[in-house]
Amino acid sequence: MRSSDRGQATAEAAVVLPALAVFAMALIWGLVAASAQIKCVDAARAGARAAARQEPQSVSLAAARSAAPSGAEVTLSREGDLVRVRVEAPATGPGPLAVRLRAEAVARSEELPEAPGYEPGEVARGAQE
Repeated sequence: MRSSDRGQATAEAAVVLPALAVFAMALIWGLVAASAQIKCVDAARAGARAAARQEPQSVSLAAARSAAPSGAEVTLSREGDLVRVRVEAPATGPGPLAVRLRAEAVARSEELPEAPGYEPGEVARGAQE
């Protein structure tokens, strides 16, 4: 081994290991954010299905909240015979990686749009605790 090559492996490792650690952390954050996004989509669908079956607003919101990630805000509205459920949740992360996740589901009411407990255009909001 030449004397000019001494310590080269140590120097390369000192550069590569922090880069690998940052890459691994970004990969883990991406997986956590993707999982939370899937939960938001599932929650919006669950709430829309419940509202389309003419469940009371409180039941529809509870269905969405039970599937939503923690800290999510659920909004339910009716537009004619359509029910729209929107779920928004924070995805924590360092700096610019702290994003707000959103999902929305729309379903057609199974019965008349004049369902009891709903007013046309009414919006109900609820946040998961």
